[in-house]
Parts: sequence; structure tokens; C-alpha cells
Amino acid sequence: MLTVLGFAMIATFLVLIMTKKMSPIASLVLIPALFCVAVGQGAKLGDYVIEGVGTLAPTAAMLMFAIVYFGVMIDVGLFDPIVRAILRFCKADPMRIVVGTALLAAIVSLDGDGSTTFMITVSAMYPLYKRLKMSLVVMTCVAATANGVMNTLPWGGPTARAATALKVDAADIFVPMIPALAVGLLAVILLAFVLGRRERKRLGTLTLDEALVTEPEPETVLVGAGGGDRLTKAPRGTGTGGGTGTGTGGAGAGGADVAEGDDEEQEFKGLDPDRPTLRPKLYWFNAGLTVALLAAMILELMPIPVLFLIGAALALTVNFPRMPDQRARIAAHADNVLNVSGMVFAAAVFTGVLTGTGMVEHMADWLVGAIPDVMGPHMAVVTGVLSLPLTYFMSNDGFYFGVLPVLAEAGAAHGVSHLEIARASIAGQPLHMSSPLVPAVYVLVGMAKVEFGDHTRFTVKWAVLTSLVVLCAGVLFGII
Repeated sequence: MLTVLGFAMIATFLVLIMTKKMSPIASLVLIPALFCVAVGQGAKLGDYVIEGVGTLAPTAAMLMFAIVYFGVMIDVGLFDPIVRAILRFCKADPMRIVVGTALLAAIVSLDGDGSTTFMITVSAMYPLYKRLKMSLVVMTCVAATANGVMNTLPWGGPTARAATALKVDAADIFVPMIPALAVGLLAVILLAFVLGRRERKRLGTLTLDEALVTEPEPETVLVGAGGGDRLTKAPRGTGTGGGTGTGTGGAGAGGADVAEGDDEEQEFKGLDPDRPTLRPKLYWFNAGLTVALLAAMILELMPIPVLFLIGAALALTVNFPRMPDQRARIAAHADNVLNVSGMVFAAAVFTGVLTGTGMVEHMADWLVGAIPDVMGPHMAVVTGVLSLPLTYFMSNDGFYFGVLPVLAEAGAAHGVSHLEIARASIAGQPLHMSSPLVPAVYVLVGMAKVEFGDHTRFTVKWAVLTSLVVLCAGVLFGII
């Protein structure tokens, strides 16, 4: 009975969040509470939740202060010189532009927010793609795949969810996976090089001045893939997708439509060089603080939540010594902080009920019996392979809070540690970032004026390949 109820609870949760009948936070709280009562253990619900909240508090703290820290670093201009350097590196060479897109997306992904990454990347790179009549789906493909690899950072979401669901330390998942993720990032850069060479062969190379002064003809956008690529043309200012039907309300971020003609160029001018939050005199302090923070995290000198708590406090105090300015910066990033940390605490109900009622054990027993004995010792690899389709067709919340605990218990029955299962589970993130269930991908295709279907057809095969590279590298390095 517990097996059936356990799978029914997970299925109900997945259906409700995928059909958007309930928000993930509400589903994580209300559905397990209902099923806890259904199995006759409603009186123990409070104990399950309190135990879960105590376990997940460090993860929530890490996410809260990491989002604030990297948000402040973007506000004060830490990444601005990197953006400008990448643009200078790109010149008007299509190959360099595509590689620069991958590098920029990877670097900006350090803030852990996909929407921010895509807004900055597209704003900086779109004018070059547009002037050179380059394939816009190449830009969206490379940006999404690079962000997918970097999304595995502990404060990016998936790693924290895996740590939350399996009650392990996020650093113990992420730090050993760094070599495999580095190989995955190299694979993205290689992909960008190959796609860029294709674009260079198709378009040739101009000087940057020529690219900027040439009056744009009807825009050429590449859709499809391989030898079957087809070219479509759209009049100036119309784009290929029109920004409609993507959930962004237009081509700009936050639902703002992109104006035609010269106004369109102003819309995509990159990071505002005159924004009042810039702190150029403190650039080297902020750069040094960030390097020291990341080094301390990798060396595990202190727990990650403590590192980011101290880092965020220092960043706010030094860059914005006036209290009103500090409050304004915190308020500017409050939405992301509340959404992410709220999700973690809500997950305490789901994981607490799933574990406390014994549902996980019963489901794991059933799953163990269904998996051939020969595959039991390889449950980590099985988890990595399953993470590709499962994180694409369901949200990260559904996979990490609903499916991963069951796979972990099944693996434990064959002697596979929860940490190995958790590490393997993040291998599918490069593909996940192009999932129709990821809101940030609509920001990407909307700002780039690319149809979501075109982006999907072009990107999925490359994202699958990148995910498999990460998984295979983890196996070869003995991490998984």
C-alpha cells in the first residue's frame, strides 16, 4: 500500500506542477501533507517537517546569500570588463563570436540565475549576430548549453536540490564533480568552435567596423541542423519568432517589446555603462573577494553557507556603506532569494513525509526488484542516463524531490552511495536548460527572437551530447 501511495504522491505532484495547476511551493507542501494523512500518520506531520527544515536550513542559507552576493557583483560591474573583453576578442569573426557567446554565458552563469545569464549574454551578443546575419539559434544553443553545465554550481539549483533530497552536503556533490564538469564546459567550447566554423564558412569574415556600419539587409536566420539546414528571411525589425507565444511578452526581458529600426539597437546595448550601482574604484577588491571566496569553497576551508554569508555581508558593506543603498540592493534580488529559499523549505515537507512514512523504502524495494541484478551495482550510471529524459520532461523539482530519493534508495541496496547517485543526477542539466518547463529558456528565445521549436530542434542533440560527455567523464575519473 505504501508503495502505491508513494508513487501516487509523486505522480500527483508532477502532474500538478507540469500542468501548472499549482505552484511548486504549494505542491511541495500540500500534496505530501494530504498523503501523510491518507496513510494514517497525520499526527506525525509536524515532526517530519521540523526535522526536514533543520536538515535543509544550511542549504537554504547558502542559496540565499550566494544569490545576493553574485547579484551585487553584477550590480557593481565585476563582469563588465569581461563582457567588453569578449566583444573585443570576437571582432567580426563568426567563429570567435560563437566561442565568445559560450565563454560569456559560462562566466555570467556564476550568479546561478539562468534568466540573468541569458539577458546579459543576448544583450551583449545580439547586435553582432544581427549585423553579420548569423544564425540566432546557434547563439541560443550555445548559451543554453553553457548555462546548463554551469547550472550545476551549488547555488545554481540542481546540486542544492540533490543535496536537499538526499540530505548530503552540496560541497560533497559538487567539488569532486569539478573535473567532469570542466570537461563538459570544454565540450561546449568545442561545440561553439565547430558551429562557429560553419558560420564563418557560410558568411565569411568582416572587420568589426564594416559589421557595424553595414546597413542590415533582411535578416537571415538558420533553423534546423546539419546538412538539412534551411534559411529563412525576416524583414528588419520583425525577427523570426516575433517574441510571441514564448511567455516573455515580446523580445525584450520582462515583457518589453523591442522597437523597430534604430531603437532596436538601443534595446540590445548590453550592460548599462552608466548605471548608478557601478563601483569602478572597488573593482579589484570585488575581484579578489570573489576569487578568494571560490577558492575557499573548493578547498572546503569553511562550510559553503558560512562563506557566502560572510562574502555577501562584506560585498554589501564595502560597496554600499549607506544603509538605504544596502536595502535597495537586497530588495532588488529579493524575488530570487525568496523563490529559491522558499522552495528548499517547502521541500522539507515533501522529503520529510516521503522518508518518515516509509514510502521511500517501499518504493525502493519495488524498484530494486524491477532492476536486473546485473544493473544494481551501476545504479549511479543508470541515474545519470535517466537524468537526461527525466529532467527534460519534468521540472528539476519533480526529478530531484520525487524521483531521485527512490533511485538513491535502490542504489543503496546494491552498495552505491547517495553521493554517487547525487553526482550522477546533475549530468542531465545541459539538456534540462532547453526544457519547455524552464522559464528562463523563454527569456532566451524571446530576446533572441527565435521560435522555441527552432531552438529545440537545433539544440537538443548537442545538449544530449554534452550531458553524456559530463557523465562519461565522471565515470572515467572515478567520480561516479
